[in-house]
Amino acid sequence: MMTRLDFLKSAGFTGPALMALLTSCVNNEDTVVDALSLQAEVLPTTPVSTTDSSGTTTASTVKLVSPTAITSEALIKLTGVKLRIDLTLAANAALLAVRGYLVQNGMVVAQSSAGVIVAATQTCSHEPKRNVIFNKTEFYCTKHGARFSLTGAGLNNFGSGGLTIYKTATDGNTVIVY
Repeated sequence: MMTRLDFLKSAGFTGPALMALLTSCVNNEDTVVDALSLQAEVLPTTPVSTTDSSGTTTASTVKLVSPTAITSEALIKLTGVKLRIDLTLAANAALLAVRGYLVQNGMVVAQSSAGVIVAATQTCSHEPKRNVIFNKTEFYCTKHGARFSLTGAGLNNFGSGGLTIYKTATDGNTVIVY
């Protein structure tokens, strides 16, 4: 029988990406959660107001659907919190759009697909500079073109060192990066 480590290595994962995947795997003593059923769960409506370039403010509501969705009570109990993002603030509205992202406290946080929040360090492994952004379906370093998958694996030679990926959770109003 192949272990998780052997499987991930055979799939080409190395370095930080391998560690991120290993630490995010479910242990035998953990409760197993069916991510597909969670994707169908609609979270509470989040009020958002945005202002366009002409100064017109528009109020709207957004519903996030997320396999990382948890209750507000469970969100408070998370340990090792690195970043807390209030989705009700207009300054964080970019995160409510699919493929939208924001950079805070040296981290890039993005909604990679409908309701799926991903987070990575903004510091590139190619050269330790804070130039990583989210670009459509991957993390991208604007300095030399290093590309990284959502799991942190390098997608080209410049990205071969991998990228640190963080766990995320949301209750629909707040995103926690830990």
